[in-house]
Amino acid sequence: MPDILSALDRLRQQRWYSGQITGIEPLPSRAPTYAEPDPPLPALLADLVEMKGIPRLYSHQVELLKHARTGRNVIITTATASGKTLAFNLPVFETMLESRSATALYLYPMKAVTQDQLKVLKEFEQGLGLELNPAVYDGDTPTDKRPRIRQRSRIVLSNPYELHQILPYHYQWQAFYRNLRYCIIDEAHTYRGVFGSNVAQLIRRLRRICAYHGSDP
Repeated sequence: MPDILSALDRLRQQRWYSGQITGIEPLPSRAPTYAEPDPPLPALLADLVEMKGIPRLYSHQVELLKHARTGRNVIITTATASGKTLAFNLPVFETMLESRSATALYLYPMKAVTQDQLKVLKEFEQGLGLELNPAVYDGDTPTDKRPRIRQRSRIVLSNPYELHQILPYHYQWQAFYRNLRYCIIDEAHTYRGVFGSNVAQLIRRLRRICAYHGSDP
């Protein structure tokens, strides 16, 4: 902490950075709290997590997993770099291991974040030996690749704008919606104001279409 504070102090003294820091509030460190899933994660998934250098799960990751297993909707709000991505990926991949037909939809507000998460999902796919064909489906997706994604991808990454465009053509996604188990809405805090209201209506539309096809993600 002293090194960080001294670096910030030097930055604040720079003429070109004058007035850009409004305040500094040091927070004391806290000891992490861990927990064990009950029942345990599937052996393949548990081994993969450990191979990634994560010997134990945080309590908030295990709590999210517990609620997701019972079919409850969960929102997780924790600090940066606290393992939120792993937290929502655990129930998704546990389900993928249990079901050969289950699908998942990941929604992101920014395309850059989508590409980063695609890499993470492909690593899970390879590590677990599954054929999930995770893919991004947005305005930049080439036309010739779209039918293959609709038919073969069990994990689709997109954004609210694209989802708004494709929902009317849900008959092209029948298998995907029929087997949809999870809808991950990342960076949910960005959906505020009028935009947030529009996204809320979009999710209601998605839920009605899922119900029409017989699923309740």
